[in-house]
Amino acid sequence: MEEKETNLRPQPEPVTPGITKEMVRQHAFELYRDIVKFRPLTLNDWVLAEKDLVRKLQTESV
Repeated sequence: MEEKETNLRPQPEPVTPGITKEMVRQHAFELYRDIVKFRPLTLNDWVLAEKDLVRKLQTESV
């Protein structure tokens, strides 16, 4: 019997000002393109994608 992921949820609203759901969604699908084929993204996946996107945008602007 397979164990279900309990934290599977729709994409949450971003907490970072100036970051949109669409920006996070695009970045998440680029980061997790192999995972998305097999299962939906977890809440943790969405949070990590947003943090990674913010870090990437900050390093590009320097």
